[in-house]
Amino acid sequence: MGGVLDAFMNAPSLPEVWLRGPLPGIPSLLQPVAHALLQAREEVMVLMEGLPEHLLWERPAAVASPGFHLQHLAGVLDRLFTYAKGQSLDHHQLTALANEGSPGADTDLKGLLDRFSRQVDLAIRQLEATPEEQLTETRAVGRAQLPSTVLGLLFHAAEHTQRHNGQLFVTVRVLKEKNDIQATPR
Repeated sequence: MGGVLDAFMNAPSLPEVWLRGPLPGIPSLLQPVAHALLQAREEVMVLMEGLPEHLLWERPAAVASPGFHLQHLAGVLDRLFTYAKGQSLDHHQLTALANEGSPGADTDLKGLLDRFSRQVDLAIRQLEATPEEQLTETRAVGRAQLPSTVLGLLFHAAEHTQRHNGQLFVTVRVLKEKNDIQATPR
């Protein structure tokens, strides 16, 4: 990334991303997708500050761990944006899906945050390259080849990211409270 987009992301005193105006290079119909993904990244980065590594895979009240949510945030963007390109998942993506929720290589906090951030960058670049006239094209999803559209997949990627962002927020706040760690304000 760079330039104007960095200014949007590195401006903590500004309002939420969607209130900062249009993002340059993003088609107008895809602005809400880009705004949601950038907002999620900003919130995740702030939220995860101060969470000790030993709590990353904790599951309070048997809910999904912060580590799972961070894996899933990156993974779901990768998968849904792959389908939006009209491609099937490759072996690496299927393996990553099968391993979500389990610690492994690059599953420390920094590695998980870096992976999510990189995936948001890739998603933004793909949004920039997606012509609006392509948004209603049919795309097949998963092994069952269920029908969707480019816009449906991109919107769902943003919505799903925000849903897991909310779940991550609650889980991390519970873990921080339970372990007497200063919670990051939202």
